[in-house]
Amino acid sequence: MQFRLAWSFHKSSTVDLHSFPPAFTSFVGKLSSSKEFHWLASCSFGIITCKLVYSITGFISTFCFKGYRKLSNKEKVEWNNRGFSTFHALIAALASLYLLLFSDLFDEESSDELIVNRTSIISNMILGFSIGYFLSDLAMVFWHFPALGGLEYLLYLYQVLHHGLSMFSIFLSLISSQGQIYILMVLFSESTTPFVNLRWYLDVAGQKSSTIYVYNGIALFFGWLIARIFLFIYFFAHMLDHFDQVKKIFPLGFYSLLTVSPVLASMNVAWFWKIIKGLIKTVSKARYSQ
Repeated sequence: MQFRLAWSFHKSSTVDLHSFPPAFTSFVGKLSSSKEFHWLASCSFGIITCKLVYSITGFISTFCFKGYRKLSNKEKVEWNNRGFSTFHALIAALASLYLLLFSDLFDEESSDELIVNRTSIISNMILGFSIGYFLSDLAMVFWHFPALGGLEYLLYLYQVLHHGLSMFSIFLSLISSQGQIYILMVLFSESTTPFVNLRWYLDVAGQKSSTIYVYNGIALFFGWLIARIFLFIYFFAHMLDHFDQVKKIFPLGFYSLLTVSPVLASMNVAWFWKIIKGLIKTVSKARYSQ
């Protein structure tokens, strides 16, 4: 008797979509399989993840880093913010590396489809996830200004301009399903972000004279050279070599590709010059102290 009651309850508690009106089941089916749903879900996941990592960074830092409690509220906000910035950079860089080099998505011989029109579920999800990150980071910048980005107004403008242009380009590529190969190349340049953030962490912790600070500066130099200088040179060479396909991208996407990418490249060059000067200064101090 007990078995029958349990079995009966189990059967009645199971959700059967066929018991709902056909219009509702059709709507749920279309929603769960639509691209728009995947975009919204991945973007929302990016925002939620940023919030979680922000909170986890603050929680862990309280117990693992003695100097964290001595930081000002402004420094704690930026400390936690750079935590989810690093997390996004790692996810975006690894996913981009996989899609560009290890998958056959953009292999010239893997498909007859134009290379500028190739997409996948993973590529769509990582673009949506990145939009969620940029939205979260911009919201933090505006809400806590001028705490995030430092007191230097030019650095604040750089962050807003960089995130704005990145979101605009990613959004166009996502809704059009075109040019994702170039967006992923740019997203891979986020691989330099952990070195930038580590430099800030060491600076705040009073470790500017440490060996790890010097090594991180050297790693940042070579990382920036590869991911933001050499990669952008390849970016433009690839775009020129496939310009017959690039011209088939819808007008707004085509012209944004021709204008936004040079702006980002110029910003990378400008900051690379600052990195070079900073590295020379750091290495010189290290040698002098020895």
